[in-house]
Amino acid sequence: MLSNSNNRLSCCEENSLTKRIVSFLRMQMPNNQKNSVSSWIPLSTSLSFLLRNKVLFGWSLMLVLITMILTWLGYELTTGMLDNLTSTFFASSPAAEGWLGWLKLGGWFAAKYLFLLVSRIVAFFLAFLLAYSLSTPFYVFLSTAAERIFCGAGFTADEPVTLLSILKDLLEGFKIAAFGILITIIALPASFIPVVGQIAVFVIYTFYSTLMFIDYPASRRHWSLGRKLSWIRKHYRVSLRLGIIPAVISMVPVLNLFLIAAAFPLLTVHATLNFSNMEQPPPPSARPRPSG
Repeated sequence: MLSNSNNRLSCCEENSLTKRIVSFLRMQMPNNQKNSVSSWIPLSTSLSFLLRNKVLFGWSLMLVLITMILTWLGYELTTGMLDNLTSTFFASSPAAEGWLGWLKLGGWFAAKYLFLLVSRIVAFFLAFLLAYSLSTPFYVFLSTAAERIFCGAGFTADEPVTLLSILKDLLEGFKIAAFGILITIIALPASFIPVVGQIAVFVIYTFYSTLMFIDYPASRRHWSLGRKLSWIRKHYRVSLRLGIIPAVISMVPVLNLFLIAAAFPLLTVHATLNFSNMEQPPPPSARPRPSG
């Protein structure tokens, strides 16, 4: 009995010492590293948070439909414009006369279908950016509502919604979309480098996906594009975790349109909760409880 009591006392002392050591080490860590370690909210917790709030869930369902419709309309418009502009490029095939003629015909067919594939990918990306830009005010509302519930009494109220504020949201959305087009132009040549190029492009789009989602809570704080990029650079580990899921979804052929539209509201709430938790941690009573 005495031996067991001594063992329990020894364990308690070791646990107490361990806690003090961990606490001391955390005090020595930079703030951004402490935030990255302790402030991460898992996707499952964000999903539980979204499902528990009927207003957020209902708004999310409406946004899924809006995003799909806008992306589909943009895709139809973009492909129509591209087909009209390039219809004369492949109007007639070269004559298959001799081995050189057959070689030219094979190259013509390869170029035609490669152009068709690339043009459809570009059309989807442009259509999605258009849908993203036009739906920005709706996602800002979703992000703000989620942050208001999450922060509780610590939430800083926004300015009243006006036509000017809506135009500002649209402008921020178009700025992010234009930045995405610039990234695509830069990343396209890199994608032709075997292995290394594909990895680099994936990482670039992962960070860009994070930028798209933190744009909502960051714009509410009137952050510039440069400050948003600085936040991503400072919290690069969190940014990788926030952006990797949409980056992977975008690589799924055909279904990416429906998958990204369905996941966008959840990913918006997920990014908002993590961003807000790092920038303005709410009181413990307001934090979402871990699911499961």
